[in-house]
Amino acid sequence: MTGLISRLRQLRQSDQAIAAHVRHTLVESLYASPQSLVIGALTSGAITAIVALVGGSRSMVVCAVAIVIVAGIRIVDALRLRRSGSTRSTLAGRWANRQEFLYRTGALCYSALLGTFGLLTLVHTTDGVLQLLAVTTAVGYAAGIAGRNAGRPWIALSQLCFASVPLALGLFASVEPLKIVLGVVILLFVVAMMDITLQTYGVILRATIASREKTALAEHHAAVARRDDLTGVANRTAFRERFEAQLKAVVGRDHSLAIHWIDLDRFKEINDSFGHLAGNAVLAGIARRLDDAFGRSGIVARLGGDEFAVVCAIARQDDAIDIGRKIIALVERPVQHDGRMLRIGASLGIAIAPMDGTNADTLLKNADLALYRAKDSGRGQMCFYEPLMDEKIERGRDLAAEMQGALERGEFHLMFQPIFDLAGERVLSCETLLRWTNRRLGSVSPAEFIPIAEDNGLIVGIGGWVIREACRIASEWPADVKIAVNLSPIQLRSTNLPMVIMSALASSGFAADRLELEVTESVLLDDIEASLAALDAINRLHVRTTLDDFGTGYSSLSYLTKFPFQTLKIDRSFITDLEQSPASVAIVQTVIDLAAKLGMRTVAEGVETQAQLDQLRRTRCDAVQGFLLAHPMPASMVAAMLADGGIKAQQRS
Repeated sequence: MTGLISRLRQLRQSDQAIAAHVRHTLVESLYASPQSLVIGALTSGAITAIVALVGGSRSMVVCAVAIVIVAGIRIVDALRLRRSGSTRSTLAGRWANRQEFLYRTGALCYSALLGTFGLLTLVHTTDGVLQLLAVTTAVGYAAGIAGRNAGRPWIALSQLCFASVPLALGLFASVEPLKIVLGVVILLFVVAMMDITLQTYGVILRATIASREKTALAEHHAAVARRDDLTGVANRTAFRERFEAQLKAVVGRDHSLAIHWIDLDRFKEINDSFGHLAGNAVLAGIARRLDDAFGRSGIVARLGGDEFAVVCAIARQDDAIDIGRKIIALVERPVQHDGRMLRIGASLGIAIAPMDGTNADTLLKNADLALYRAKDSGRGQMCFYEPLMDEKIERGRDLAAEMQGALERGEFHLMFQPIFDLAGERVLSCETLLRWTNRRLGSVSPAEFIPIAEDNGLIVGIGGWVIREACRIASEWPADVKIAVNLSPIQLRSTNLPMVIMSALASSGFAADRLELEVTESVLLDDIEASLAALDAINRLHVRTTLDDFGTGYSSLSYLTKFPFQTLKIDRSFITDLEQSPASVAIVQTVIDLAAKLGMRTVAEGVETQAQLDQLRRTRCDAVQGFLLAHPMPASMVAAMLADGGIKAQQRS
């Protein structure tokens, strides 16, 4: 008995300490078998009604009526929960506590009424059959609830006592030896059932906790598998699942779904300049901002690398524009790392469902197409998907197919734009420009076909041909005129580039110091070490190197100390503003002075007005190039121009 009392005390403490979600599961167990509750209520209600009618005692009738009423209420409560669906969804939060209170109230009232009815039957009747019915009904109910309600032991134990103790008191009051013995047996029965209830509760509690822990662990693993490790937002798998679910929900609704595909501008420059830890800090910081802004109402995911996606419900297209502007603004805010403020931008492609597609694959493809258009338009831009973008892809496929064999068919040819001294009277060099006239598609812009040639790996072969052909043509020019050839990033890092150059020089007899190879700053950003090694190898052949479009890169001045350039080409964007912008004049003058101190020559490209040329003459730039002086021309026209040693640049009026 002492042990039982101790366990009851422990029960009180442990029951108060269990987690809320475990308590909710245990409360569910009260309604796990509504059939047994209904059958027990109907049978016990019927038996008490019969005993009351036969016994004829008014108090017994009142008690029986109360039992029937409470039984009816409990039946309605159990069936109501069953009709409402899964109890797990309804028994949450305060509702679970309220439902437990209602169940406990009904159960205790019912068991107390049964015990009281048994006591009244023992007191007011002498019919042994009626007494037997009343006692067995109460005792049978008490035995059943010990197992049925073991999930909430205080309810089960209270019912056990309320139903059994009044019977024992009634038996003791009869002062009949056999009934007293029966009363003692009932009390011992109560103690035994208490022990059974506590043991059953322990088993249920352990099983419930273990099941909950297993479920929580599975949910945790599932959540981790759908979360990006670095940023914490949804990964590609989770994004796809949630996106498809939202697409199904949007069908037939009065709103649309916008997907913003985000690509970070100049992210590689952050990695190359400050290291991968800095890049990771930028990705995590941007993901956190996007999730704070759109995570609750939409989907935020990292799709890999420096690409993110944001999906939001919108009422009109202008909402997608507002969201896009907010995304760009959030990305452009600096991220602090290791004492530095890291700045970056974003390009956005936008597709809207159901207007641009009704399935995930189509919408993702269209958003990706829009992103490429945005990146082509310049950094920090956003672009909506348009059906014409599909035509652009088809055009790209046609060009890629036609480019196969174009070199063998002789469809490529070279044009040359002269580069003059500052006076505009003598040709110092000519820049080689590649042109393509296709047998089926006609003339194709270099802006179209060169990226395709790079993607397909054809640029190495085409670029080698350009070097050989340029050296062959220029070998017939005066010895003081150089030839400049542009190198693509892939071509620069090609392992056989030095052999291609030596072969071109040897076969044409062209002097190595007359060949200039031009690279842009964007080429250098891809792989600094490989680019540096390639430029060193070129210089060891006594071929000159030029940094083209100087001033447009991320950290241009660092290249002047790292890379072995002999010439700087000042980007046309600065030349265009010379007439209106004193800042551009100052920048150009500074670049020219700096290059002179470093022993480099300077070339200003994009000269189109006499005022620009006059300003450049005041800055003492070494050479100039542009439409004002000469348009690109075929080799025959260059030869004719060079044949007259005193010819001046054919400036436009």
